[in-house]
Amino acid sequence: MQILYKNKNIVLDAKKGITVAELFKDEIEKSNNEIIACKFNNEVKGLNFKITLDGQIELIDITDKDGMRIYQRGLIYVVAKAFHDVYPEALLTINYQLYHSMLCEVDNLEITDEMIARVNKRVKEIVSNNIPIERKDMSREEAIKFYEKEKTLKGKLQLEFKEKNQITLYYCEDYYNYLYGVMPISTGFMKKYEILKYHDGFLIRYPSRKNPHKLKEFIECPKLLETLDEYEDVHKVLKVNTLYKLNEIIRNGKIKKYILLDEALHEKKIAKIADLISEDKNKKVILIAGPSSSGKTTFAKRLEVQLRLNGLKTKTISVDNYFVERKDTPIDENGEYDFESIDAIDRKLLNNDLLKLLDGKEIKVPTFNFHEGTKEYNGNTMKLEEDEILIMEGIHCLNDELTFLIPKDQKFKIYVSALTVLNGDYYNRVSTTDTRLIRRIVRDNQFRGYNALHTLKMWPSVNKGETKNIFAYQEEADTMFNSSLIYELNVLKDYAIPLLKEIGPDVPEFSEAKRIISMLNYFEAISAELIPNNSLLREFIGNSIFDE
Repeated sequence: MQILYKNKNIVLDAKKGITVAELFKDEIEKSNNEIIACKFNNEVKGLNFKITLDGQIELIDITDKDGMRIYQRGLIYVVAKAFHDVYPEALLTINYQLYHSMLCEVDNLEITDEMIARVNKRVKEIVSNNIPIERKDMSREEAIKFYEKEKTLKGKLQLEFKEKNQITLYYCEDYYNYLYGVMPISTGFMKKYEILKYHDGFLIRYPSRKNPHKLKEFIECPKLLETLDEYEDVHKVLKVNTLYKLNEIIRNGKIKKYILLDEALHEKKIAKIADLISEDKNKKVILIAGPSSSGKTTFAKRLEVQLRLNGLKTKTISVDNYFVERKDTPIDENGEYDFESIDAIDRKLLNNDLLKLLDGKEIKVPTFNFHEGTKEYNGNTMKLEEDEILIMEGIHCLNDELTFLIPKDQKFKIYVSALTVLNGDYYNRVSTTDTRLIRRIVRDNQFRGYNALHTLKMWPSVNKGETKNIFAYQEEADTMFNSSLIYELNVLKDYAIPLLKEIGPDVPEFSEAKRIISMLNYFEAISAELIPNNSLLREFIGNSIFDE
């Protein structure tokens, strides 16, 4: 067989049925970074994948996005096995992602220093012994009998996907589990990690893709953690903290009540934020920031409604109208205009205008002509009355450098993001980034005419800008708003899957499209007709009451 080895752009002859690990044994052993998987014809595969036809192969190490996902998956699996070996009665839950870490809990046991020490010792043994992680497949009928006998939830979510006829478990010695996606072929790949007691549970720490040989110093995120805990606690009370339970509610025809409860949670939180702003008469500028597809637009409009009930009117000023002249726009490392840089904003003009507004003076509002790359004055003016407050939304709004002349006691900063608290099951979490990406795919198609391939191509660049300009300042916020809805992927799936299926295997984004489709297939569908017109979700699927 003819195999194009993309890493070196050479063609290899391969024996039919040879595994990737066998064919590339030398490269895997000599690589500076752990080669943990591959892409065969743009589809992610494990290193034990058997090559049975011509194609192209790209080896994936842990500096690759997919490689790091597999590394994290393998690390969670190893830690879960260690708990099984040392504390077999422990009910382990993988909660959510913090700074290069997973926050985990044990529902039925107290986390102690002794427990962490024993688990750490066992993890070290499992990794150093490099034990095979073997994939075993069952037919759907065999799996049903297996779960009736074993009385376990490990991997049982696979049965939720009606069209999935092959159910998979990964075995390591006598331990089995299923983490959704490609796995490492043995336990020896996960060499760099740390397990430490933290909060109400413990952290599984892992390296970054940029520096896979060293763990970064952990950065505390107390406001983010508090926001996540708040939403998780509510959904635990409602008993919908896992997809398995949510799907059951949908099948039983009881989802309407939970939609209303989730929407009420949003409204209650927005009302509390409005009360906080209204109680402090010094607050005159509301600054809103958050990553892409967080629902900032709808949040801002719903906040305006709540502020109006508190006797405050609002006016909005757009940061986009304050770009510097095109000739003064900073250049990025690729020689392109860097419109996301804070230096792309005419901060001096913006701050002078803000000070005039806060002083009760009228300003001439510029309109930025993006085609010509210059600010224009078309007769638009603005003045802030005594009972009015200013709202400004933009990627740099949490960074005080944007509003450097405005006193801190006059600013109220809000971080908005879709902080998903829903787990697939106790070992498989639903990624916050995936939720926002799916929102973005649907919105880009609905309102901007872009296909899913376009969105996937630009997403890495979007993430890069968010990391630099937004996530770094999230703890500077006075409050956080979690825009996620427990049921939203159940609604978005019928919009997103057909768009993702348009992406063929001839492009690198095929593997990402297939991964997202596989995840969404586990979600029981909900009709968009059930979603209230003031829901934040309407910003992505349309028919919002706030549409102008």
